[in-house]
Amino acid sequence: MCFAPSPMKPFHLLVFTLCAFGLFSGIVGAADSVNRAPPVPIIVGDWVHVYRPAADIFPGPDSPRFRTGERYPDWQVNDHAIIKGPDGRWHAFGITHPAVAKGEPNPHEAEWFLFHAAAPVGPLKQQWVAGRWLDQPKILPPAERRKEIREIHSPFIIPHDGQYWMFYGYSPIRYATSTDLWSWQPRGELFRQEGSARDPSVMHHDGLFYMSYTSRQSVLVRTSRDLLHWSEPTTVFSLAPGETGGAESPTLLALHGGFYLIWCRWDAELSKQLVTYQDRSFVYFSTDPLNFRDRAPIAEIQGHAPEFFQDEDGDWWISSAERPFRGVSIAPIKWKNKS
Repeated sequence: MCFAPSPMKPFHLLVFTLCAFGLFSGIVGAADSVNRAPPVPIIVGDWVHVYRPAADIFPGPDSPRFRTGERYPDWQVNDHAIIKGPDGRWHAFGITHPAVAKGEPNPHEAEWFLFHAAAPVGPLKQQWVAGRWLDQPKILPPAERRKEIREIHSPFIIPHDGQYWMFYGYSPIRYATSTDLWSWQPRGELFRQEGSARDPSVMHHDGLFYMSYTSRQSVLVRTSRDLLHWSEPTTVFSLAPGETGGAESPTLLALHGGFYLIWCRWDAELSKQLVTYQDRSFVYFSTDPLNFRDRAPIAEIQGHAPEFFQDEDGDWWISSAERPFRGVSIAPIKWKNKS
């Protein structure tokens, strides 16, 4: 803070004027930084089809169209997580089941276990190669989660307190832990949500965990300091009244002096045209991680159930399920200011 004695002498007046100018410039600069449009994610390279599911045996239990122990040649995936493990390998986990032909009912039948794919040891840029990530044994089938519902959807994984924590839905939101990403122990329920709760994702910022998830046509957020005890939900975003479909696979990121909310659009009208995996995702920005309401998107980016993650060099990447290729594809992104 600047002080000038009174009455002012010429030198004191000069000091006061310079201080006032500096204070004014600081205010203008701060306002400009708040009002300046934030950078947006731009895909800057090719989508590379790193993981295509291989033929595998359905682990059961029987579903209306799939039989335990039968080998199915084609599998499909959906919401997924990507993380580098302590073994020096990149891993992907996500929804999977034998493929359902286009136009057949219930394209999400038997989402009861997760795929696990792993790349060879090495940095991500060396694993940005088609087919490099290979299937590992499926994880967390119903037989290993006897106290839970059969469904296991949309895993998200975060390291914390010497373990990897995997959160999954749909409601009740549950979790499992692992020390190595290979062996997982289910731990039970965290919370239930009236209506629905699915597609959980967790951001850690300033000592607090923020779990975003989709519920009906809204994105909700709960907070926690220990990943076990969660607050009541706050609705941070909702589709406009009258819109059909939903805001799926939400992600919160703390970047560039604020917070990004990114979600994938499920358009009910496209579903009527038998488009199951839709790849329009929308980017929002706010200075408050609990309020993206009544805001317009600042960008649109391609990707179905996209994940945003950094490699060993701090460079950013996006992943996409089933679009543009069966399985998981990844592409590099840059955060750029709009021209």
